[in-house]
Amino acid sequence: MYELKTKENDASVIEFIEMVNNPKKKEDAYKILDIFTETTGYPAKMWGTSIIGFGSYHYKYASGHEGDAPLVGFSPRKAKISLYFAPGDPKREELLERFGKHTTGKACVYINKLADIDVEVLKELIKQSVTFLQELYPDN
Repeated sequence: MYELKTKENDASVIEFIEMVNNPKKKEDAYKILDIFTETTGYPAKMWGTSIIGFGSYHYKYASGHEGDAPLVGFSPRKAKISLYFAPGDPKREELLERFGKHTTGKACVYINKLADIDVEVLKELIKQSVTFLQELYPDN
């Protein structure tokens, strides 16, 4: 059976951010950490070795696959900063139109630096993602 690698763990979020080599990216990571913490009200936790997540929910797909994931999160990766929001939320695209310079993947939004985006829209994206997932998976 498939074992999910990205699980919440007790690794230090601060130690992880301190390992970021690029000083500007490290500075942005601390600012993003504050934004996510204040906006969600959840403490930051490491998920796997490289994702900083906030809150959690348990999902179960029609296929039977199930697991736990953070409600929202981010990762200061070498190339870009990955922001994790709820996949499938129809309001996400509407908010991203006002977000600033970014690219998107299935569940990720990628930014180069915090200065490229509208922080107020980031806060809206975080709140919307948390609300969407808590409504979709109310038993958490």
